[in-house]
Formats: sequence, C-alpha cells, structure tokens
Amino acid sequence: MREISVSEITAAIARLCVEANKSLPADVESAVRKAHSAEENGIAKDIMRDLCENLDAARALSLPVCQDTGMAVVFLDMGQDAHVTGGDLTGAVNAGVEEGYVKGRMRLSVVGDPMRRANTNTNAPAIIHTRIVPGDRLKITVAPKGFGSENMSGIAMLNPSASREQVMNAVVEIVRKAGSNPCPPMVVGVGIGGDFELSALLAKRALTRPLNSANPDPFYGELERDLLEKINGLNIGPQGFGGKTTALAVNVEQYATHIAGLPVAVNIGCHVNRHGEILL
Repeated sequence: MREISVSEITAAIARLCVEANKSLPADVESAVRKAHSAEENGIAKDIMRDLCENLDAARALSLPVCQDTGMAVVFLDMGQDAHVTGGDLTGAVNAGVEEGYVKGRMRLSVVGDPMRRANTNTNAPAIIHTRIVPGDRLKITVAPKGFGSENMSGIAMLNPSASREQVMNAVVEIVRKAGSNPCPPMVVGVGIGGDFELSALLAKRALTRPLNSANPDPFYGELERDLLEKINGLNIGPQGFGGKTTALAVNVEQYATHIAGLPVAVNIGCHVNRHGEILL
C-alpha cells in the first residue's frame, strides 16, 4: 500500500490551478495556431491572429489566458493500492483550489449557493470526480471551466432506434444553438451512452483528451471526423464572425447503456480549453 499525503495533493492542485490558467496544453495551442494558418476568411483570420497574440502575451506577462479563470473541475484517478494520509481528500482538493486561486490572484467566480449567490471568495468548492483505477498512483487533472462555454452544454435522450445521422444531428444542433456564445473556435466534447449523468461526465472528460488523438474505436474515430466537418460547415467561425474554423476538434467518449435508451451529451470548451495533470 503506497501512501500519498494530503499536503502533496493540496500543493499539486494549487500549482495546476495556476499553470492551467496561464498556458494551454501544447496540443490545444498548436490547434489554435494551425487554425490561424488555415483560415481563409479575412475577418476570421484576423481574429485567430488576435487569439494567438493573446497566448503570447499571457506567456510573456505570466497572466491568465482568459479573464474568466473558471470553476475548478478536478478529476482524481485513484489507484486502488494507494492510501491518502494526513487528512480528508475532499478537503485537500478544496484547499489546493483556494491556495491556487487566491495566492495566484485568479478571478474568484464561485458562489456558495446557486440561489443566494454569495461569493465564497476562494473559488472553492471544486467540482470533484473520483474513480478507482488499478495501481498505486494518483493522477490529478485540473480543468478550469468558464461558464460562457459551460452554459452552452446540452443533452439529448434519444430513442434507442436513433440512427447515426440522428445522433450527429443532435450534437450539431446543440453547437448551432450555441453560436458565438462559447467563444469559438471551440472544442466539442461528446458523451454517448451510460445514463443521464454519465453521458454528461463522459462529455466533460472528453475535453481533457489530447486534440491530436482519435477515439481508439475506428467507428467513433470516424464519427469524430464527420462531426468536426459538419460543425465547421455551420460557418459560425472564430468568435461568431464566420469562417471555416468553428471547432478545433470533436472528442467522443462512449459507454454501455440500457436497451431502452441512447443518451447523447455535449460539453463545449472554448478556444482556451484549459487543463493540466500530474501523477503522484
């Protein structure tokens, strides 16, 4: 049994909250820069150039890449042979979020109650998703999520008889309705299967998968490519001004489901599709 102290977890999360907000993963930044080179629409190309310059400025000035530094979404993949010591795991995660956001001078955007709307002034609590996996390590992924894109999420509880085309149409329609609101070019996470809540979690996890990877199942890999083509055919374009780059990527994750259902969830990430991870 390998021991991991809560102090290690807190320190790691604090660091990731700052790093993820100040620099994009290499695959996301590469996709943004490639989109700038490939864009043919004049206004769209200018906007993509501005987005690239924003990434350069954030790096040079050590500032967040976006003023909305998001709500901290934390994925914990806990090895079944690891043991957390020295305190409470959830408390350690939230302490790390508070330390990272307050000391890192990130915008504090979390309210403690959805109706009363009083700011916690710590950006905690985080959204925490924990799963038990083989091994004795803990993989922590921190994905700050702004709500301009989060608010554009959607789910369709389709009939099990729905065709591939109907599944695609459900995804594309959610993106079409989102329009410019999620600050395109966007990353589209899609969860297919499971039940109501798992499909949404699959879609959220899909946003943390490298953009230069394809779903390992060729059927879903082809679905990703076809969805990307259809979404980019919407002509929403960078920041909604038209152009060929509405989405940088579509990542699909799937899971078993009930014979009577076919859940399809969409979680959209803006062009600053932020996340960072560490293995303890």
